[in-house]
Amino acid sequence: MKQAVIVGVPMDLGAGRRGVDMGPSAIRYARLHEAIRALDYAVLDLGDLEVPVVETLKKNGGVPGGLHHLEPIRSTCEALARELSALDDAALPVVLGGDHSISMGSVRGVQRGRTGLIWIDAHADFNTPETSPSGNIHGMPLAALLGYGDERLVRIGGGEPLEPQDVVLVGVRSVDPGERELLQRAGVTVYTMKEIDRMGVPTVAANVVAQLERVERVHVSFDADVLDPTVAPGVGTPVPGGLTYREAHLLMELLSDAGIVTSLDLVEVNPILDERNRTAEIVVELAASLLGKKIL
Repeated sequence: MKQAVIVGVPMDLGAGRRGVDMGPSAIRYARLHEAIRALDYAVLDLGDLEVPVVETLKKNGGVPGGLHHLEPIRSTCEALARELSALDDAALPVVLGGDHSISMGSVRGVQRGRTGLIWIDAHADFNTPETSPSGNIHGMPLAALLGYGDERLVRIGGGEPLEPQDVVLVGVRSVDPGERELLQRAGVTVYTMKEIDRMGVPTVAANVVAQLERVERVHVSFDADVLDPTVAPGVGTPVPGGLTYREAHLLMELLSDAGIVTSLDLVEVNPILDERNRTAEIVVELAASLLGKKIL
């Protein structure tokens, strides 16, 4: 039997708004375990990593340059990378956030040989300390994973930076000026909402699968704010004009059909801003589609 291993990372230190630290509980409460077991997976939940409470920390942690909470974020991501790297290669890790900075730990922890990354997000998360308007690290993880930014973030987990040709962004519609320039220089493939509107989800999904067909493993990092706020209100940084309910499911279903996904993040669910746990429930539904749930 296939095994899914769940790890929660209740961290909101990388974000500008509080609440995503409750995301793992909200996602579990939305019956994640039951949804995965229904797909013939054995489920092992390793619980939550211990994360410092923000009230016990200084805003920038004393770090020159104002990277807010750099050290506790770095140490939490290191712990996550260690936990995931110890798993059997055949297991499918499902990491519950928490803000998107946790992906610096999850991606490094699942990295085995040549690893591809599908970053599904309204935001590029490609800032560095020099380009970030806020100093919030949840806007920097993808840049760090490709070797850009503060060395303490780049070196998390000890893995090699991902290759630009092995990284694809999907659903982007909010990009800072500095991010735009760095993304173009890095050569990362980006499917903005304009491309999704113009090409349609099936073409975008087919292109993503074709681009990553030569990698050994593929990690999907799914940020709930890629969905339109009318679909998923419980996120800290909503941006109008996102994926519809059916577009998101179709993307997950097509990636599932391709059989390339080996690990998954579910991040940025904020129950404080949600309506009766609606966003967490939709995220669980989408995870089930990615892991093989069929209509027929």
